[in-house]
Amino acid sequence: MNIGDAAARSGLSAKMIRYYEQVGLIVPASRTAAGYRDYTPRDVHMLRFIARARDLGFSIADITALLDLWRDEARRSADVKALAKARIEDMRRKIAQLQDMADTLETLVDSCAGDDRADCPILKELEAPDGERSHSYRYKQSGASSALRGRLPRDNLKQGQSIV
Repeated sequence: MNIGDAAARSGLSAKMIRYYEQVGLIVPASRTAAGYRDYTPRDVHMLRFIARARDLGFSIADITALLDLWRDEARRSADVKALAKARIEDMRRKIAQLQDMADTLETLVDSCAGDDRADCPILKELEAPDGERSHSYRYKQSGASSALRGRLPRDNLKQGQSIV
């Protein structure tokens, strides 16, 4: 089947499938005489596995490890569980960082009159140097501000990145 059919059956976009080939997550599909990618039902099964792992927030590196474990009939389920537990811990950390960000922003919003005056405490806080800020930005200290700012679309994820 061609890449469009494989995409439709796996729940991934054709662009993501090409990306996964490019980064080595999957072996490039065989080609037809006309040069088109030709996917088998087994390929689609693996693409569904990958799509489900991505939906659960696993990074490309984690999915590579999960695929290796999936293919290894002598695997230890403890290894799979360890990967899943690490993902949960990462998610909980990100949730806490997002909550800190929301709390700080809520405090700033509450301090703004939101009227016709030009004076705005939100803008003052955003422009203030680190040592002069009146509100805590714990998420910045943990590195979350850069990790959570400018999220790339799913189709443009780099190896090792994950979606919250």
